[in-house]
Amino acid sequence: MRKLYIILGLIISVLVACSPFPTSTTAASQPIPERHTSGSLQVFYLDVGQGDSTLIRTPKGQHILIDGGDNHKGDVVVGYLKQLGVKSLDAIIATHPDADHIGGLDTVIDAIPVKSVYAPRVSHTTNTYKDFLLAVKNSGLKIKTAKAGLILPLDGITAEFVAPVAEYGKDLNAWSAVLRVQHGNTSFLFTGDAESKSEADMLKNPKLLKADVLKVGHHGSDTSTSQKFLDAVNPKYAVISAGKDNKYGHPKAAIINRLKRAKVTVYRTDTQGTITAISDGKNIKFETVR
Repeated sequence: MRKLYIILGLIISVLVACSPFPTSTTAASQPIPERHTSGSLQVFYLDVGQGDSTLIRTPKGQHILIDGGDNHKGDVVVGYLKQLGVKSLDAIIATHPDADHIGGLDTVIDAIPVKSVYAPRVSHTTNTYKDFLLAVKNSGLKIKTAKAGLILPLDGITAEFVAPVAEYGKDLNAWSAVLRVQHGNTSFLFTGDAESKSEADMLKNPKLLKADVLKVGHHGSDTSTSQKFLDAVNPKYAVISAGKDNKYGHPKAAIINRLKRAKVTVYRTDTQGTITAISDGKNIKFETVR
């Protein structure tokens, strides 16, 4: 009888291994809604827990990755990219040297061909940052400086950095590269961890900030998304990337309430998983996967 149970156990193990259904619910194994409609811009706000990683797919099929989550999320991001059929990245943007933004980028660069890398001109002494620099070097690339006014060479959309505007010493969050993307009559703003100091500098040119979709700064921290900045962006939608029950209390209630008072529709990776925005140049629709 014991031998029979052992044989049955082996059979069940084989059947589970061969099953077409996923046996785990890790972020990389979750299906992501995707569209290949000609002329559409797709933005995937990836669920990487307490961190940031966003993939932009242009109407012409080019791919831009903004940040790569924390160190242990590199394989998750690579899994997402492969699931979405990304064969190469036209650009990687490392918004600033914090680990929860660049930690997984070395894994991405090692796994997927990259044509260009952008980052602000600020360095850090952590091993995480050194791993990022080494991966870029080993790929044969040089980092291009992300700064206000620089336009990415992309087809069918306009993608321009609106920050950093100035130099901010050792304040890494203030150095965050902020990108604005325009597709037809729709627009997106990706803010990294930009806080009030950087927001104040960006507000010197408020016309550059208007966007339909705001990627909320610093995971919804109350050090970002000031009322004046929110008024200038005037978004219809906001996306917050944060980890469920994170130790920082992100997103902060004050920011959620500020967005609600402005009648902004809020999407959150900590409660809704990966969030996909699809723009046809006139309208934007959202899909979520948990």
